[in-house]
Amino acid sequence: MSSIKNIGIITSGGDCGGLNAVVNGAAMMANAHDIGAFIIPNGYAGLYNLIDMESIVKLDAKRLDFINTTLAGSEAGHSRVKISKIEDPNKYERIKQGLKKFNINALVISGGDDTGSVVVDLVGQGINCIHAPKTMDLDLQTYSVGADSAINRIAGFVQDLKTTGMSHNRILVIEVFGRYTGHTAFRGGIGADADCILIPEIPVDFDVIYEHLKKVFTRRIIASDVNAGTYTVVVAEGLKDASGAELIDENAGVDAFGHQKLAGAGKFVKNKLSERLKKDASIKDFMKEQGMFVTKLYEVPEIRDVMPGHLIRSGKSSAFDVNFGMQAGGAAVLLLINGISGVTVQDVEDGEIRYLPTKKAIEQRHVNLNMVAFYEQFGYCFGRKPGAYTVKFQENKGRIERHL
Repeated sequence: MSSIKNIGIITSGGDCGGLNAVVNGAAMMANAHDIGAFIIPNGYAGLYNLIDMESIVKLDAKRLDFINTTLAGSEAGHSRVKISKIEDPNKYERIKQGLKKFNINALVISGGDDTGSVVVDLVGQGINCIHAPKTMDLDLQTYSVGADSAINRIAGFVQDLKTTGMSHNRILVIEVFGRYTGHTAFRGGIGADADCILIPEIPVDFDVIYEHLKKVFTRRIIASDVNAGTYTVVVAEGLKDASGAELIDENAGVDAFGHQKLAGAGKFVKNKLSERLKKDASIKDFMKEQGMFVTKLYEVPEIRDVMPGHLIRSGKSSAFDVNFGMQAGGAAVLLLINGISGVTVQDVEDGEIRYLPTKKAIEQRHVNLNMVAFYEQFGYCFGRKPGAYTVKFQENKGRIERHL
């Protein structure tokens, strides 16, 4: 018999698709085992201030009816607070007293690597926690809630933007989230059939991009009976140039976890490509040949940079994320019931709940460059000269692992 009477549910870090499914999954599984499920609001800020709250919301069947698992965002709310940085020597005792006040015996916490690092911290202080992996960046060692939703949103926006690109013969540079890994830019760009995808894992060579842009863009306009064409570049926010320097606005500041706020990569790419267009005499000749050239007014194609920003993490959750979120939340409760703490849910498959130590699960995972080389064979540009793809063939007689 489990000693757990009540669990607290926390969502932390950035919002994204699938989080309400985690909340519902955890609460519904708790209810199925006669365990109370409570929202601890506003992430780790709420956990720290729990002792001062008069009441918290209990997620019984009636209250769960008001949570729409298909919507992105979180009913539990968020904050970017790192517990260890709180300037209060009694912070952990304060948290324990808050949990005791509401008779909460364990926590289900959904978040990414920063959130997971606090899970490790809390477990070290004797607080039972399970980590449900969540980050649209997809940079954990496990699949993470929110990634599929973000990738689908990126693909949709890039595909939609092609209509305005075609109307004006514009080159479009779309900057997307992802911090220091390029998973969402990579998969979202492929999903939209973008022409060029720039990710932090590959220092960008602007001469390579420009040559690809010039070839593809001019080919499309020549092939069109109405001289219409566009070229799309998807840029991950943590992009680096050939020297390894980050292409960011250094005035953006840092977040609560000490990370540089990333912004400006898309504009930087736009400017670098615009410089090359303006200096290329053959482009002006091309514009004249196509009947588009107007002295001083329209001499080279226009490049626009677009930032979908928080639209990528808002709106609807993908069905995949709803499924995984429900499973991750429910599995987290089952792990706690069975005396397991300090781990991250990896997957639920055929009656088996697989997990990793959270300290291991939050190690950053980068885009596999051999997969980049695979797509380079199709003609996609990744801001470098195409790499060699290494291939081997193997019959898989076991389970197919979930991955993106």
